Amino acid sequence: MKGIVVVAVCILAAMIAVKDGRLLRTTGLTATCSKVASTASADIEACRPGKLEGRPDLTKRGCKFATSVKQVAYWSCPSETQPDN
Repeated sequence: MKGIVVVAVCILAAMIAVKDGRLLRTTGLTATCSKVASTASADIEACRPGKLEGRPDLTKRGCKFATSVKQVAYWSCPSETQPDN
């Protein structure tokens, strides 16, 4: 009975780790993007492909592809800063 509980807890922990996504990103299985520069009107994102998926497509976020250097794709995205009200 104790063995079944231990296995169930291990399976639950693995399911939570995969659902969270951090484990897949840190191991390089899924693509990752990070902001590398920012201007008043745009943010520059650097995206690396994952082993399970290719490079991410940021056009749905309103971004425009800028350039690619080796495995890194650079995108120009609208700035996320909110105007003052």
